Amino acid sequence: MENSEIRRLSEAVIRFSGDSGDGMQLAGTLFSDTSALAGNGISTFPDYPAEIRAPQGTVAGVSGFQINFGSRKVLHPGDLCDVLVAMNPAALKANKGRLKKGAAIIIDSGSITEENLKRACFETDDPIAELGLEEYNVVAPDITAMTQAALADSGLDRKSIVKCKNMFALGICFYLFDRSDEHTESFLRSKFAKKNPAVAEANVKALRAGYDYAANTHAFANTYDVAAAPLEKGVYRSISGNVATAWGFCAASEKSGRPLFCGSYPITPATVILEELAKRKDLGVKTVQAEDEIAGICTAIGAAYAGNMAVTTTSGPGLSLKSEALGLAVMAELPLVVVDVQRGGPSTGLPTKTEQSDLMQALYGRNGECPVVVVAASSPADCFHYAFMAAKIAMEHVTPVILLSDGFIANGSEAWRIPSMADYPAIVPPVVKEAPEGGYMPYARDERMVRGWAFAGVKGLEHRIGGLEKDALRGTISHDARNHSIMVRTRAEKVARIADELPVQEIFGESEGDLLVVGWGGTRGHLRAAVEAMQREGKRVSHTHFNYINPLPRNTAEVFKGFKKIVVCELNEGQFASYLRQNFGQYTFEQYGKCEGQPFTVAELCDRFNSLLD
Repeated sequence: MENSEIRRLSEAVIRFSGDSGDGMQLAGTLFSDTSALAGNGISTFPDYPAEIRAPQGTVAGVSGFQINFGSRKVLHPGDLCDVLVAMNPAALKANKGRLKKGAAIIIDSGSITEENLKRACFETDDPIAELGLEEYNVVAPDITAMTQAALADSGLDRKSIVKCKNMFALGICFYLFDRSDEHTESFLRSKFAKKNPAVAEANVKALRAGYDYAANTHAFANTYDVAAAPLEKGVYRSISGNVATAWGFCAASEKSGRPLFCGSYPITPATVILEELAKRKDLGVKTVQAEDEIAGICTAIGAAYAGNMAVTTTSGPGLSLKSEALGLAVMAELPLVVVDVQRGGPSTGLPTKTEQSDLMQALYGRNGECPVVVVAASSPADCFHYAFMAAKIAMEHVTPVILLSDGFIANGSEAWRIPSMADYPAIVPPVVKEAPEGGYMPYARDERMVRGWAFAGVKGLEHRIGGLEKDALRGTISHDARNHSIMVRTRAEKVARIADELPVQEIFGESEGDLLVVGWGGTRGHLRAAVEAMQREGKRVSHTHFNYINPLPRNTAEVFKGFKKIVVCELNEGQFASYLRQNFGQYTFEQYGKCEGQPFTVAELCDRFNSLLD
């Protein structure tokens, strides 16, 4: 590179931002994939508008994609940007508060028109001055015009040409961070080769034009060098949480020997799990796109009765609709995994924004005494492991399990070391293949309180199924008061005993100190980064993160006892904190919640922790 200065960074953050139709998600994904191939640790945050078609050029319609990549394992997508790519004035305004001191801003000057300024509610014709961005390294190429010039002989119409401007912007970023365009060119040609090769070549040409512009104009104060991370040896790929969840189920199906069935209704942000599973017919996966949420879970319950590893996927509103049928699965004691990819609520709420506000619904949102296992994943790659473990628990204990994810980790991605299936435990469902001497008793149980899993249609294993209370042994319908009391307690004890098989709850840091930070689910990366920052300052702060919510690990109370203060951090108004108070009243739990449709930032967490220490 022939630039004035190369800044060497251990981590760097880029945010691509523009209208929904500007291709920011694609540009961000291609940059993150390229960085993963270069050996960097990565964490991404796709940030979509909450409206399906928000007005173009408005702040509400801004779509973003943020990537944090580094020379070590990256825990979160970053608080502030080193480089902001803004494709219009609205994107500039929306991201003013996301910039590091001295950050580079790339703004398409061709988008700074009277109409766009009006839509973004600017009062002057100079958005840079109005926002007070003069101290940043602002570079304002006319990306739209230069893309049109580069593709003048492409044979494409003007609209198709302008759509390539995201690749021009990506080319600039490839130059700034010394990234190869080989993977992106291969992707573009593969994506468009059959349908429209001219579009593929136009995008490749725009990408190269952006790179050449950055290399030849020397408009940037510096370029950046982010070395590869010393990751554990293995085969890696970039993976999103939803895809990882789907693959975890496929792995569990293979380990258990039970065919995988998914019955679901499409709902943001969970739909990709169904879409990914639908691609796996080669692995014997069966999928049904049901007409509604209730039909989705009911088909899955039927599949479980027939001997399938059964899954249904949804988000918060859909979990509400599935609650009655989930109670049926509890009463019938059938293995089922319900995935809830949480989003901002209530009602339709913020469909594309993240939240952790379905915890109480997962724990208690059914009629009657209706306990289910609740498990939560903590990162995009983590979704593979906890999908596998949720399926293992469901099948081995013949019980429903709710797997909680959220929009942040479901849509985000990170570098994932592809595991060997030999490293994963066996899954051995208690399948009943023939009636024992004396006849089949469908609710006879083993020492774990688990009944056998008998499939429909097997001679000698005929038994009643349905939502009415069952006799505690024979499975016939029973309205006996004492029998009902026994069955209520039996179902609860069956879930509680699963704690005997869970891993112990671990502490990151010392087991005694001034402050214990408690989290669950998808907040782990930000919490861990904040705690690491405080530990480097010599502060006695530790972190524990929960993935098994119901039942909790057996040593949970022991984890809390060594700390002067405990703070529970979650993207809601204190649901897990309330749950812990309910179970461990001997401890005082401070709480720190956020309901903005956005993940935590490390900076705000550190501020909160310091205030508690003070």
